[in-house]
Amino acid sequence: MRPVNSIETFIKKYWRALLFAFISLIMLLAIIISLSVTTSFTRIAPVDIKLPTAEDDMNFPQRNAVEIIIDNKGRYFIDGNELVDSKPETLFLALSQVIETRSELTPPLTIRADADSSYQSVITVLDIAGRLGLKDFSMQTPKHK
Repeated sequence: MRPVNSIETFIKKYWRALLFAFISLIMLLAIIISLSVTTSFTRIAPVDIKLPTAEDDMNFPQRNAVEIIIDNKGRYFIDGNELVDSKPETLFLALSQVIETRSELTPPLTIRADADSSYQSVITVLDIAGRLGLKDFSMQTPKHK
């Protein structure tokens, strides 16, 4: 008489339940993968600005980017926080403090300026970012309709 293998006996006895559990696991993994691939995240801006438009939508969200928003009144917002005034010295100090909190030495910079903001405001941001050693800039604009 052949000795009974407990694993072999278990499989013979419960093969339908094991097959059902395996198929259920595969289905669950397929659902999780499809949801993670098709889910999109949108960033809601805390400041209401009217962005200038471009012919091509070239917005590439960057990880750990410092976001500077310039509204139509020339006020600066760094990562959603409004600065106390619009002086270049204030912007320099605030931006240098934000950079110190980032894991990267020179994090990327995303600039979102209202279409009615002054050109000088944008140049001021670029000048200060350059003085702080930031080299990776992007300007966010929606696609022209």
